[in-house]
Formats: sequence, structure tokens, C-alpha cells
Amino acid sequence: MKLKICGMKYYDNILEVSKLEPDYMGFIFWENSPRYFNAIIPELPLTIKKVGVFVNADLEYIISKTKHYQLDLIQLHGQESVSFCKALQNNGFTLIKAFSIHTDFDFNLLNDYESICDYFLFDTKGKQPGGNGIAFDWTILNNYHLNTPFFLSGGIGLEHSTTIYDFQKKLLSKNCIAIDVNSKFEIQPGLKKTKELSEFKKIMHENKL
Repeated sequence: MKLKICGMKYYDNILEVSKLEPDYMGFIFWENSPRYFNAIIPELPLTIKKVGVFVNADLEYIISKTKHYQLDLIQLHGQESVSFCKALQNNGFTLIKAFSIHTDFDFNLLNDYESICDYFLFDTKGKQPGGNGIAFDWTILNNYHLNTPFFLSGGIGLEHSTTIYDFQKKLLSKNCIAIDVNSKFEIQPGLKKTKELSEFKKIMHENKL
């Protein structure tokens, strides 16, 4: 199970967190977010993939940011259509399409995205597109019937370490390739608690997640 730390914002904090060697670091390019990124990304180890998070952005904006920051993956966290995702795929981008999960979520909505998106990301439905700090009922994922690998997100904190271990042993986790963390590891929006992240990563390693 890989680790994605999203909502990075501050130069020195990014460097500190990079020493933990997460698999992915996410940078949010949505101006309405308190974690909006518009600064300099320090040089990161090549093992860390940079993910650009966009919400209903236009194609030119995404292409511009991707080139400027040399992003490795694009995460779409809005209501992006299948045709829009196809346009990004045609431009050679690796795509993560996020979906806000709730009790009555219809996973059939993902069918047309499957051949276009490399990954899905399942987050909690809330007031904001992400970073709401609330976990959803993971048993809903029993209804996920596709083969596209996914990131598990939504209010995941240190207190979920045992829950993630139990989740990983269940069939519903078979396509889960990464845990995505954000707001539960923050001092303030965008400023991460490095010590708690280190502990979380250590627990994941010890449990062989």
C-alpha cells in the first residue's frame, strides 16, 4: 500500500515531509482552497511522484501547471466529464479521477471512465471537493465492481491505523493501491505534522500494508 500526502504548501515543510519518502505528494491548484499552491516546489527525490490536483479547471490551465511544475500525475477533483478526461489522456497525462462517496453512491457512474483514467480516488462527500476531514463508510466499496486501482482518501488520520490494517485484509481492498492523507495531519491548512506522518508511515510499514 502506497502513501500519498496531499495539500502540500510550504517550502520548508515540503522538504521535511519529503524526507519521509512518501510515494506521492499532492499540490492543489484550485484557488478557492486554503491549500492552494502557487510557489516553488523544492527538488524532491525521484521516488516521490508529484500530483497536481485540479477542480473543474480548463485544459490549458492544467497543461500549463503540469509543464511548469513537471507534474507526474493529474488528479481531477471536480465534475470533469469523460470527454474532458479523454482529452487529457490524449495529451499523455496519467490521470487520477476523484469521486465523492456517500451512502447511495452509484458506482456505475465510473464505467465510462474506466478505460480513460489510470486510477480512481474515493473521497468523502462534503462541503469542499476535498480536505473535509471526514471519513466515509469504507464498506460502501463492496459495491465497487471495476478493476481500475484506487486511492483511499477522506479524513484519514493516525487513529485509522488499525482500521486500515483491518480494511487491507478484506476483499473490498483488493484494488486499493494507496492511502491518501491530508487535513488530519495538519497544524494549519497546508502545514503538515511531520512527526505524526512519520509515525503513520512506520505503522503502515510494520503492518506490511
